[in-house]
Amino acid sequence: MEETKYVAYLRVSTQKQGYSGLGLEAQKEIIHNYLHDTIPISEYVEVESGRKSDRPKLKEALSQCRKEGATLIVAKLDRLARSVSFLSSLLESDVDIVFCDFPQANKMVLHIISAISQYEAELTAARTKAALQAKKARGFKLGNPEHLLDKHEKAIQNSIKTCKARADNNPNNRRAIALLRTLVKEEHTYQEMAEILNREGFVSSQGCSFTKSTVYKLIKRYNLLEDYG
Repeated sequence: MEETKYVAYLRVSTQKQGYSGLGLEAQKEIIHNYLHDTIPISEYVEVESGRKSDRPKLKEALSQCRKEGATLIVAKLDRLARSVSFLSSLLESDVDIVFCDFPQANKMVLHIISAISQYEAELTAARTKAALQAKKARGFKLGNPEHLLDKHEKAIQNSIKTCKARADNNPNNRRAIALLRTLVKEEHTYQEMAEILNREGFVSSQGCSFTKSTVYKLIKRYNLLEDYG
């Protein structure tokens, strides 16, 4: 039988791609773990906000799927769309789609999930609007332009610090670093280090297998090469 070909579609928002829990690297790792030894023939990255429906990279990915007879693969369902109408029209297309977090989902299940997601998003927006109106009615001034930019930048910096602290304190990272110190001293390659970590049962901070990319990031983050430079 001919091996299934895949086209990967990854989506991030402009504000969150640098520090979100499901950034580009995490999506790539989820797809890599799902496909094992199979490598997507192409990879399309969409950078945009979550509510827009004009996704040029998705259209390009679907077009290549049709030309190559390939399947579109997405890390998680919510990376693709939360709009019922958009997802419904997509699922009615002639391209097969697989979601790594829900590979057994059929079209009916996906319609239900997207409907619930959209309802939750609309409910959250309505609650936020009502809360802001109530606050304004009590005399609070909303959206002071003199402080919004500073607060936004501080929020980003605090989020980055929190993510770094969480990574530093992660027990999986701590165990891996202990072994990596020895492997670096023994001058193993990144690929060899990843294979050793996986063989010994180590997992990354997200519970995934190690790749040479994740090994490189840990070594760079903790300056392990400088210890033996």
